[in-house]
Amino acid sequence: MRVPVRLLPLTAAIAAPALLTGCFAAPDATGAAAEGKRVRVAMMQPPRSGLSPLSDDAFKLSRWSTAETLVTLDEDGDAEPALATEWKQNGRSWTFTIRDGVTFHDGTELTARAVVNSLTRAAEAAPKPRILDGVDLTAKADGDKVVVSTATEDPLLPQRLSSPQLSILAAKAYRGKTVNPVGAGTGPFELTEVNGTSSASLDRYDDYWGGKAKAPGIDVRFVPDGTARAAALRSGEADIVEAVPVSQAALLDPDLVTEVPMPRTNTLYLNTDKGVFEDPAMRAAAREAIDAESIVKGVYEGRADLAHGLLGPALPWAAGLREPVRRTEAGAPDGASITIGTFTDRAELPEVAATLQQQLEKAGFRVKLDVREYANIESDALAGEFDAFVLSRATVLDSGDPAAYLYSDFASDGSFNIAQLADPAVDKALAEAAATATGEARRKAVVAAEAAVLRTDAAVPMLHERVIQGDAAGVVDAAHDPRERELVTADTYVK
Repeated sequence: MRVPVRLLPLTAAIAAPALLTGCFAAPDATGAAAEGKRVRVAMMQPPRSGLSPLSDDAFKLSRWSTAETLVTLDEDGDAEPALATEWKQNGRSWTFTIRDGVTFHDGTELTARAVVNSLTRAAEAAPKPRILDGVDLTAKADGDKVVVSTATEDPLLPQRLSSPQLSILAAKAYRGKTVNPVGAGTGPFELTEVNGTSSASLDRYDDYWGGKAKAPGIDVRFVPDGTARAAALRSGEADIVEAVPVSQAALLDPDLVTEVPMPRTNTLYLNTDKGVFEDPAMRAAAREAIDAESIVKGVYEGRADLAHGLLGPALPWAAGLREPVRRTEAGAPDGASITIGTFTDRAELPEVAATLQQQLEKAGFRVKLDVREYANIESDALAGEFDAFVLSRATVLDSGDPAAYLYSDFASDGSFNIAQLADPAVDKALAEAAATATGEARRKAVVAAEAAVLRTDAAVPMLHERVIQGDAAGVVDAAHDPRERELVTADTYVK
């Protein structure tokens, strides 16, 4: 019998391998006050770039409330003050007023010059943070203000600056080409120690501008194996567990599990640059062969939504704006050999890949799987080493606006273009979406760009995930964030 989990609506959400014995400190048995306990967190993916904020590791820094940005996003994706208190636009330039009374964890003061230093390092990085794909950004100090300019007028600039990849760090974080966030953030918790890909520690920063955090610190362990993460929650070794696998959810106390609708799509990316799927007819054959409904029912036990596009039910306006997409006629695979890559960090993906292997072989392909940890497969995926790649991808991860995701993944110069797509019609649609002012017109332009991508069959969206989070009984005010930016906040503590 399936054990139910709590399902939060999107607006509410914002608010067996061996056990992990020895990984976390033992629970406090002395009856200490609730705020005296450190929060023990089991994270899914280890750092891939030494916790550099210029990489996807930035979202770990954000989820631990150690690095902050100029603005944040509300539940509707609109920009709100953070390290900047206000801003205004003048053509291609935006002027941001920097908050007074903020110090970095090394004791130095947050200044306009410090903000410019962080933004400039991000803009000049190679590769750039994906939120800056297609954006030529410069920043300069003007007294206590920062003027951020772009080569062309960018209506989405404040939302871009909310990306954790554009976190503001102290000058000491930047040495040569590396960025070390230890002791360099502005958040309620100071990152004090990183032990490679195994663990990290954070202590409360008592001089935090937003008020003292309720927990004295955070102890993080990186546990790629989903069964082990779930076991850590059952055994009491972890207080918060992210990304509980679907297969483990029914084995947990339903009161400890929250199912959060996420703007995340499980997609099969097809290599359009070389190999079998360079031929549009072969991409169409793969698309026709895929039975996504059986994956939703079989692999996800119904805890996912069938995809009708790249943008899912977490963006409800997309479905109402969609129109039918003209598709290429499918060719005959005739025994064509392909390799599908995916990773183990999200427990369901290897099973998704195995199901796809069966479906594609039934259609006439010969299929080989290559499954590794994400840290060991990402570079090959981005280099186009696979014919196809199964990816669980957040669609509004960076700016709260899906145009940035679409550009990153499908523009000719997109930094996350696993499909190796270079299509002038897609590039034109993406550019139009990026240039359109926020509101209904932008949403229509985004859906038009989605249609342009789908028309190429470079990506076959299969389902939209509902990420499952586990919180121990004593956890108070852990964040359940659809955008995966928050997890432990200043208000989170363990009783």
